[in-house]
Amino acid sequence: MSSTKPALTTDVSNYADTGYGDPSLTMKALTWQGKNQVKLGKYIIGQQNIYLEMNFGWAEVETARPTIVDDEDVILKVTGSTICGSDLHLLHSAIPEMHKGDILGHEFCGIVEKIGPKVKKRKIGERAVASFQIACGECYYCEKKLSSLCERTNGSASEKSLYGRRTAGMFGYSHFTGGFAGGQAEFVRVPFGDVNLLPLPDDVPDEQGLYLSDVLATSWNAVVDTGVKPGDTVAVWGAGPIGQMAAEFAVVNGASRIIMIDGGEGRWRLDFMKTKVKNLETIDFTRLPRGETVVTMLKKLCDGRGPDIAIECAAGEYAKGLGHAIQRSLGMENDTSELLNEMIESVRGFGCCGVTGIYTGYCNHFNIGSLMETGIHLNGNGQAPVQKYWEELLVLIQQEKICPCDMVTHRFDLNDMEKVYDLFNSRANGMQKIFVQTRFSAPRYAASPALTVF
Repeated sequence: MSSTKPALTTDVSNYADTGYGDPSLTMKALTWQGKNQVKLGKYIIGQQNIYLEMNFGWAEVETARPTIVDDEDVILKVTGSTICGSDLHLLHSAIPEMHKGDILGHEFCGIVEKIGPKVKKRKIGERAVASFQIACGECYYCEKKLSSLCERTNGSASEKSLYGRRTAGMFGYSHFTGGFAGGQAEFVRVPFGDVNLLPLPDDVPDEQGLYLSDVLATSWNAVVDTGVKPGDTVAVWGAGPIGQMAAEFAVVNGASRIIMIDGGEGRWRLDFMKTKVKNLETIDFTRLPRGETVVTMLKKLCDGRGPDIAIECAAGEYAKGLGHAIQRSLGMENDTSELLNEMIESVRGFGCCGVTGIYTGYCNHFNIGSLMETGIHLNGNGQAPVQKYWEELLVLIQQEKICPCDMVTHRFDLNDMEKVYDLFNSRANGMQKIFVQTRFSAPRYAASPALTVF
C-alpha cells in the first residue's frame, strides 16, 4: 500500500459524492434518502441539479462507479444481493450516522472486475462472495479469526465512545461502522479484497453462495457461541431468516427440541418454519391463552424449568408494550429490553441466552437481578465473525447438508428495489429471504424462486 495513504480509506459511502468514483462510468445503486426513503439511480450530483431537484423532484442521475482507492482494493461486479432484516433498522433510522445518498446493502456476491496493485489472491473474472464486515487480516482480532472486531477498518469515534471499542467496518451500514458503500448496486469497492472475498466454486451457484456473506455465519455463530449441545431444548425468538437458520443449525448441533416464538404480522412465519424444521413447536405471542405469557408458556412446555438455551433473533427495535414504545419514540432508550427479559426469565437456571438480533445502545428495565441471582449466562453473540466460519459452511453447502435456498421465497431485479423495500418492510406476500439479480447475473438456479415481475 502506498506510504502516502492511510491503511484504509473510509467514509466512501457513495462514490460520486466522495470523489472516489468515475463519473464517466455510471451504475444503478440503491441509496438511503431519509427515514423510510430509498431511491435507485436517483442521486443528486453537484449544484447543477438543484434546479431539477427543486422543480421536478429527483434528478435521474445514476451514481458513479467505484474506482480503486487503496492498493488492496477489488472492484466487484455484483451478480447477486439481498435485503437483510437489519437493513430495516437503517430504513427506520434506528442506526445512527446515516447520510443522505449512502449506498445500501451488506450481503452480495459477484465477479472480480478490477484489482489493486497489491492484490495477490483474487483474479479478474473470478466469482466470489463478500463478507459483510471488512477486515484487514493482520490486526489482533483478525489473527484470532474474530474479524468482526477488526481494529483497522472503522474509525468511528462515536462507536468507540458508546461501546468502549469499535466493530469492524461494514458494507452499506452507516458511518457508525465506517461509511462504506454497499452492494445493492451494480458495482462495489471491496477493501482488502484478498481478505474479504471468498471464491465460489462452480458447483455453488450465486443463489446458494450469496448467503455466506452474513445470514449463514450469523446463524451458525448464534448456535455455537451460545453453546447448543446434543439433547438441548432451544427456544428461538424471531422466525425470520436468521431465526430459521439458527433453528436448523441447532438441530445440526444435536438439539432435541426447537421452540419458535413470533407473532403479529410475522405469525405466518411460524407456519413457514414448520415446513423447514421437523417437529417444530411454536408460540404465537399475540394469541396466548388468557393469563399466559411467553415465559409461562415456555415453562409449561419444559417441565416447569424452561428451555436450556434461548436465542434472540429479532432485535431491540420492536417494542411489544406501550411503555417501551413511548420511551423509544421519545429517545429515552435505544432498544427495548422486553425480549431479553423474556429469555432470562424463561430459560432454566444456569441456562444460556444468546443475543444475535441487532441492539445499538441502551435499554431500560433490564432484569439484571434475574440474570445474576439464577446464574443465567448472557452471550452477546456480536456481529458474527464471518471469516471464522465461511469456509466450513461452504463445504456444508457443497455436501448438501445445508441448503440456503430453503429460506429464499422471492427473486427480484435490482431495478425494482424501491418497491421491494416497501414489501419487505411490510412482510408482504409471504416474503422471507430474497435474491436480487442484476444485469450481470447468471441464469436462474433451478432450485431458486422464479423472478417476480411488477
